Amino acid sequence: MKADVKPPVGQVATGPARHVARGGWYALALIALTNAMSLLDRQILAILAPAIKQDLGIGDAEMGLLFGTVFALFYALFSLPVGRLADGWLRGRLLSLSILFWSAATAMAGMTSSFAMLAASRLCVGIGEAATQPAGTSLIYDYWPRHRRGFVMAVMASAIALGLGGSLVLGGLAAQMWSDAFVPGTAPLGLKGWQFAFLVAAAPGFVLSIFLWRLREPERGVMDGIATPPDPHPFRASLSLLGAVTPGCHWVAMALRRASLRSVAINFAALALIVVAGTVLARIGMARSPRPPLGFGAFAIDPHVLQWLVIGIGLLVVVNLLQGVKASDRQAFRVIAGSPTLIMAIAVGTLQSTINYGMMAFNPSFLIRTYHLSLADTALQFGLLSAATGIVGPLIWGPVSDRLHQRFPGGGRAGIALMSMGLSPLLSFWVYWAPSPGDFYLRFVVYSIVLTGWMPPLYAILYDQVLPRMRGLTASLYLLVMTILGMGVGPYVVGLISDITGDLRTAMLSINVVAVPIVVLILLVSRRAARDEANLKARAGIAD
Repeated sequence: MKADVKPPVGQVATGPARHVARGGWYALALIALTNAMSLLDRQILAILAPAIKQDLGIGDAEMGLLFGTVFALFYALFSLPVGRLADGWLRGRLLSLSILFWSAATAMAGMTSSFAMLAASRLCVGIGEAATQPAGTSLIYDYWPRHRRGFVMAVMASAIALGLGGSLVLGGLAAQMWSDAFVPGTAPLGLKGWQFAFLVAAAPGFVLSIFLWRLREPERGVMDGIATPPDPHPFRASLSLLGAVTPGCHWVAMALRRASLRSVAINFAALALIVVAGTVLARIGMARSPRPPLGFGAFAIDPHVLQWLVIGIGLLVVVNLLQGVKASDRQAFRVIAGSPTLIMAIAVGTLQSTINYGMMAFNPSFLIRTYHLSLADTALQFGLLSAATGIVGPLIWGPVSDRLHQRFPGGGRAGIALMSMGLSPLLSFWVYWAPSPGDFYLRFVVYSIVLTGWMPPLYAILYDQVLPRMRGLTASLYLLVMTILGMGVGPYVVGLISDITGDLRTAMLSINVVAVPIVVLILLVSRRAARDEANLKARAGIAD
């Protein structure tokens, strides 16, 4: 990354706005639908997992790779350049192009017949969906005032729940109906039920992209009272960032910016540490749960080696990003690195995502194995229930966190997150030991309502710690860490423990151990959030 692509420094404007901008509700609806579609296409793999495993002859660990690791690396890597692009280009058009790409990749999964092809499809879905949160969050924050953003993030969280529940209902019913309609071997194009489900899931995205392309671009930073001049070279900056963080290419970028010997030494030391840790973890997985190699054409690789190779690449990208930002955009680096609240919030979201993705990836499989439910029953019953509770919960907690924030700045929002992330792991044992599916569903309602309280307040805290022009970059940094260490590790660990123990329930509940550091960190956030938000302009070097 070169210094001449640094965005202009934000300047103080007239003060934060108090009213929703024109078209704010329409924009919120479109961005919420984009988030819903993202989760639908991402999570549909969960309900289709039993059929895919049977047809492709793979285990839970390999499904964890498809669900998390393969998707996670490219989702995280490409969130960085598109996040930087979102900080300078038309965000509605960026989202429109992204949803076109990932919908086409989802449709490609409907034509796959091997693990390698399905992995390639998931890889492309990850690239396409990378823009959703950076561009969507950046855009919607320029429509809505600061004191309403807990509600905004609640709507986003509800949309995510809608996509999650919709993926189960749509995927499960489409697959079941197709399988029931055709005797094996007689379906058009030889499509299996799970392949048809991918094609159905891809269709709505093509329509939504048209509306996103026509969405009005709001004036950046006005809602926060910080005017943000246009970025003259957003594409150049985005490509520069991609080159600076991509492993291998990043050494060229370091040479071009004449990085110090100390920076180069730190980079190589981080690489060595990542290689050693990945090798140890891969050997542990190979010893405890031997799996046949995964074939990619003439190339084959052990699943555990692939898992930690991908995680290692992702961690190196994090190191490259932080070094690149420090060299090219010192203001952004000071703002991000100078906020303990922001760093702890990223850690909290990452750890919570390890739990959430680890559980979500195997919920349908758990219901089918434990209570002997059919694919259609699981899709309809659990899909509708999880969607309903996931929508209602954030819409309760988001406004509540806004009110508490006004009365107890920083600590009010953190208190809601603490309640949610501290209590939900305890409730999960009550839920997953339910004696019948009816008891499971009743208990899951309570569990889900409590669990959904963490995202709106935590995200509001996170994005209020940076300048408007840095929200895309901040979202990308959060997504990178959360995706690699949350989505990339959670499903794999649950699948690995399930393969080792033969007990999916034990595997799912064991991931809740990370709730201990979550509680400690969110308590620290509650004590620092208001203080760090108050010194934002000082960290950025902006005069009052």
